[in-house]
Amino acid sequence: MSTGSSPTSSRSARSARMATDPRAAGRDPAPGAGSPRLDRRTCLAALAGMLVSSPARPALAAETLAFEDIYSGVSVLGLTVSEKTKSLAGREVGMRGFMAPPLKAEAQFFVLTSAPMALCPFCSTDADWPDNIVVVYLRKRQVFVQANALIAVTGRLELGSWTDPDTGFVSLLRLRDASFATA
Repeated sequence: MSTGSSPTSSRSARSARMATDPRAAGRDPAPGAGSPRLDRRTCLAALAGMLVSSPARPALAAETLAFEDIYSGVSVLGLTVSEKTKSLAGREVGMRGFMAPPLKAEAQFFVLTSAPMALCPFCSTDADWPDNIVVVYLRKRQVFVQANALIAVTGRLELGSWTDPDTGFVSLLRLRDASFATA
């Protein structure tokens, strides 16, 4: 007498194995088999969770540049531009400060200062350039604000001595294509 199992019982065991293990039946397992079901509702819930948990930030937020970060010191040649400022040249930069009184009412530029000023800090040469002002050239005309109102300005940072051909105003730092709003 044989001690093995009957042909009927071995066929049943093989059928059971094929039903639970697709590889035993010679088939590839279904994608995601053995893992949680991935459907539209699960994807939307995961996406909502990521949106809620990630900090809200504009995709192309401007780098912030503070007045105290513009220069790293003074040498016999004048003010020394900091490495941070050099690295931001040509990029969109955000600054906070005060609008100095404009040279003329219809100007499309103004001087941003670190502290409110009663008079425009117009300089005759870049050797006299104060370390607490930046010239702002607006993308389009905006209504100027009071000199004691804190404003936030965003524009493309430009470095190097430049004389405005229309006004003769000399600057070392400029924000071009800029806009501002009260802070």
